[in-house]
Amino acid sequence: MEWTAWFDAPEYEFARQVLQRGVAVLYLVAFLSSLNQFPALLGERGLLPVPQFLARSSRLRRPTLFSWRYSDRLLRTVCWGGMLLAGALVLGLPQLGPPWVPLLVFLALWLLYMSIVNVGQTFYGFGWEMLLLEAGFTVAFLGSEQTPPPRTILILLAWLVFRLEFGAGMIKIRGGREWRDLTALYYHHETQPMPGPLSRQAHLLPKAWHRLEVLGNHFAQLVVPFFLFAPQPLAGAAAGIIIFTQLWLVASGNFAWLNWMAILLAFAAVSDPVAHAVFPAIPPDWHPVSAGTAAAGSPAGAGSQTPVAWLVVVFLATVLLLVLSYRPAANLFSQYQLMNAAFNRWQLVNAYGAFGTVTKQRVEIVVEGTLDAEPDDAADWQEYGFRGKPGDVHRIPRQWAPYHLRLDWLMWFLPLRTVHELWFYAFLEKLLVADRPTLRLLRHDPFDGARPRWVRARSYLYRFATRAEFRATGQRWIRMLLHDSIPPLSLPPED
Repeated sequence: MEWTAWFDAPEYEFARQVLQRGVAVLYLVAFLSSLNQFPALLGERGLLPVPQFLARSSRLRRPTLFSWRYSDRLLRTVCWGGMLLAGALVLGLPQLGPPWVPLLVFLALWLLYMSIVNVGQTFYGFGWEMLLLEAGFTVAFLGSEQTPPPRTILILLAWLVFRLEFGAGMIKIRGGREWRDLTALYYHHETQPMPGPLSRQAHLLPKAWHRLEVLGNHFAQLVVPFFLFAPQPLAGAAAGIIIFTQLWLVASGNFAWLNWMAILLAFAAVSDPVAHAVFPAIPPDWHPVSAGTAAAGSPAGAGSQTPVAWLVVVFLATVLLLVLSYRPAANLFSQYQLMNAAFNRWQLVNAYGAFGTVTKQRVEIVVEGTLDAEPDDAADWQEYGFRGKPGDVHRIPRQWAPYHLRLDWLMWFLPLRTVHELWFYAFLEKLLVADRPTLRLLRHDPFDGARPRWVRARSYLYRFATRAEFRATGQRWIRMLLHDSIPPLSLPPED
């Protein structure tokens, strides 16, 4: 049974360390984001209350702990529990025990966070939610320090990177003409959902550079992913290209943990010798179990250090994920390719992709309030400030990723779809009553907790200031009023 030694990949111990601890960090960030924002957005008195959602969805098909009962206290318990489990994995504590210990901890994270996502409605309708779930489930089978990393799981993680990158590349090629004529980056840095501190500088680079960016993107997403399955060092080189391009996206924008997850997953194709060649401080032979020394339990064969029971568990997980891969694989080459789609209720082996078309102009919804009795043009209208969304034209955009500002992200979608969203009217109502949890989601409340008499929403056209405009005005954004999206609203008078 020496053939079973193929399932052991001791030369990928550094990759396992990065994958397990890195994915755990992102789970910790995700639970922290939910702890800070979920009650105000979706809690018992939130903008889209989960109890009402569950009452309308009496036969909720996707699994969640909250299908029996929801309360803000239970939500906070889930978040704190998830953060503690994720923190333990970051420290490497479960990895010190038998392989089933980190397996159970990762599966617990997967189930806990899936419980949140499945009742999160539009505030959790992002592709990186299902990416985090799929990554957490798959990484769970990487085992512990008592066993070598399983080769089939590393291949499946490379397959996840392939779907993430190649899927995004195919969406672009099939999408807007700007990706085919290489002009997409003329606009993207300026119009992306949440610019970062370097986005303006990236936008002001020469157009020739932007065309090279698009070419580089096509190469990194349509060609490079195939080499993730090549022998070393080609696979490691492919992973390095993906990591480099994703770091550029991290530096030039805010996409929650999407880019960081792609970076982490790419390490599935980085062997210890390749990592050592790039960073000599990394040992070329990392794995703590020496050759010929079997781990605790019965050996799977003369050439393997993996216990038979764990080998069976990994094999079953591999078969499951391979079977579930059929529809996502077909989707990659389908004329009607789906983007960010789950094909099963457990959100495993999904379809990914983003930015098939690029918005050419940036329209921002600016929310204002006034204490004046009459909401006319003579009233003193004051602007609410958001944490990540552009507003103040002098303010440098902040770096938030991998932390996810859910309210700010959905504000970007309003002018692309419609401002007449149920959650947005609920948000305006919360401002009228100066709801403290809602105000804590904002950077600036112009009324310091007092209730405004009126609120309104106005549409502005935003663009980055040129270098000459910045020197003359100190503004990083130039904006122009388009129209009132929602006229002044107030609460009905109390009896």
